[in-house]
Amino acid sequence: MPIQLRRSLTTLSLVAVMFFNVSGGAFTIESLIVSVGPVIGLVTLTLVPLLWSLPETLIIGELASMLPEEGGYYRWVYHAFGPFWAFQNGWWTWMYSLMDMAIYPVLFNQYLSFFIPGMDVTAQWIVSLAVIWIATGINLRGAGRVGVVSVVTGGFILLVFLLVSMGALPHVAHAPWQLSGRGQGVATSGIGVGISIALWNYIGWDNASTVQGEVRDSSRSYPRALAITLPLVTLGYLLPVSAALAATDWTKWREGGWPEIARMATGSLGGPLSVLVAAAGMVSALALFNALLLSYSRIPFAMANDRLLPAKLAKLDSRSTPRNAVLVSAVCYSFFALLSFVHLVVADVLLYSMALFLEFAALIALRKRDPELRGSFRIPLGTGGVTALALLPALILVGVVAMEMTDGDYGGPAIIGALATVLLGPLGYSIVKRQAARVDQW
Repeated sequence: MPIQLRRSLTTLSLVAVMFFNVSGGAFTIESLIVSVGPVIGLVTLTLVPLLWSLPETLIIGELASMLPEEGGYYRWVYHAFGPFWAFQNGWWTWMYSLMDMAIYPVLFNQYLSFFIPGMDVTAQWIVSLAVIWIATGINLRGAGRVGVVSVVTGGFILLVFLLVSMGALPHVAHAPWQLSGRGQGVATSGIGVGISIALWNYIGWDNASTVQGEVRDSSRSYPRALAITLPLVTLGYLLPVSAALAATDWTKWREGGWPEIARMATGSLGGPLSVLVAAAGMVSALALFNALLLSYSRIPFAMANDRLLPAKLAKLDSRSTPRNAVLVSAVCYSFFALLSFVHLVVADVLLYSMALFLEFAALIALRKRDPELRGSFRIPLGTGGVTALALLPALILVGVVAMEMTDGDYGGPAIIGALATVLLGPLGYSIVKRQAARVDQW
């Protein structure tokens, strides 16, 4: 009897996995404040979950409830548009995952430098590999183990930022949006990159859908997990950032600087809290990689089941884990661990959004073609209303891309690279189909 997937993820562990698929805490939000200042930064953190994440979570919630299958969004596109567009969705996902996963070992090293300053490039590369392969070891133990680790680490990170927020309250000196030191003037291209950082901190609501074949009562659990995780992530950003801004001079903030921010904001508690924040930053980076490896590795697994990738990637081990898909993913991610954060974020957001909008189109197509296909959750709007809902984040992306294109150092090259990646998708599909045809001939 062939080995079957094991449903080892509960709603709680799915919330924790989803938390790390999207957020992982307020780390990197300081980059947004440094880029655009407190006023634009706070406005962006408030509007993005309403105008970007809420439409996305509603649409993803209906799709996940409608088609709760292993492979998630890849499967949704396959059902709606067939293998060609499903392959493109999987290709775009895989490409942005290469960039996305390169970010977390970099973040780990940023916070490790609090304890071990002055590490050279070689040492950082070794640490990055350690992060990747520790997470891989956890993943090879199965989805249930990843869920347990995510629950424990997520609770620790949220507690640390709650302590920072409470410790900053007695030292509040001004409104969090009040300017001090330098002014708020920001170039249009800088705003585009800043918004990309904010969007990056709110993308990924569909990532955990790829493990729906390993979730208990997944048709109901996924929409429930979305409803819990969206406010949790939003408050997890706004509370510590607002408290710290109100108690510090934002002009002294820097990327990867949460330990120093905690020290400045909390007075006599700054010493121990800065140590806790630095430790939490390392834990967050590892937990992010761990949860995302779980999600991303299921795409080559699902594609292999459809003969769009080598069949060995579809094999399960005795723990019901796609071991080969996890290992191949980890090897690929090991080569992308030392790239620029801002360059990565800009391209990451664009590729993710293109895959996401294909998923939005899948819901519209499925509603029109098979109106009786539905799960436990359905958006209380007609197809026209769902289309309007999907257009809102699409318009935001178009505006952000237009602003980024004026940035010759970061935005333009990253966007051109992302578009070149997209153009390779049809070529990859034609190669795969030719190879499959040759196998059939034998």
